[in-house]
Amino acid sequence: MADGHLAIAFVGEEEIRRLNREHRGRDRPTDVLSFPIDGTGPVAGPRELGDVVICPEHTADLLEAVVHGVLHLCGYDHEVDDGEMLALQDEIMSRLR
Repeated sequence: MADGHLAIAFVGEEEIRRLNREHRGRDRPTDVLSFPIDGTGPVAGPRELGDVVICPEHTADLLEAVVHGVLHLCGYDHEVDDGEMLALQDEIMSRLR
């Protein structure tokens, strides 16, 4: 991929709770949510990866939350894989620090 976009938003506890409830059916605040846009198929212009929404009040490490959210936008899902996403997240974090 030569070009692409994503957005990162920082929101308060009530907003992340609302988003979590509306999009995941979980009525509680969380640290990070990701909303992919283009998916993995071909696109006509720059790829729109999507949005990462982070609640700093529920996040111990903002950089790790960004990495976590972007990995979700790239199609990874730690809730269904065998640890690949979190292993990749750890590898990325070790290179960033």
